[in-house]
Amino acid sequence: MSRREQIQMTPDEVRAFLDEQRTVICATNGVRGYPHLMPLWYVVRDSAADGGPELWAWTFAKSQKIKNLERDARATLQVEDGTEYHLLRGVMLECEVELVRDLDAVTDLGTEILGRYSGSPDGTLPEEGRGLVAAQAAKRVGMRFVESRRASWDHRKLGGVY
Repeated sequence: MSRREQIQMTPDEVRAFLDEQRTVICATNGVRGYPHLMPLWYVVRDSAADGGPELWAWTFAKSQKIKNLERDARATLQVEDGTEYHLLRGVMLECEVELVRDLDAVTDLGTEILGRYSGSPDGTLPEEGRGLVAAQAAKRVGMRFVESRRASWDHRKLGGVY
């Protein structure tokens, strides 16, 4: 077994890792040909296609990310953790991005995202948070990241031997 195979995460490990982490770096193709990298909060939903994890996020409709995705619907996502080599782990996803503009769907997504990050144990959003989401939703676009290729790594699996 190669080192690459040894550090690869299983599908269950990928799901647990994505559920645990808080920020994804989203790379879109910028107008000048350079990658445009931005952090996003996200939620993990089950994919309709295979039941695997699917990342969803929202952002302002006028953002550079959305302009880039309107031109080219491809994005690469990276979620990573660890500060020392033997603890590094992460997931990289190459995706096609579906832009969601339906106001009810965007509002539901925003409620789900803010609920995840609100700090409440059950992820529910207090009423004032719901008002904030409703006020923001009309200016936002949902992003469904449909995975086409995945790479993962968990250096902890090597047990300190390199």
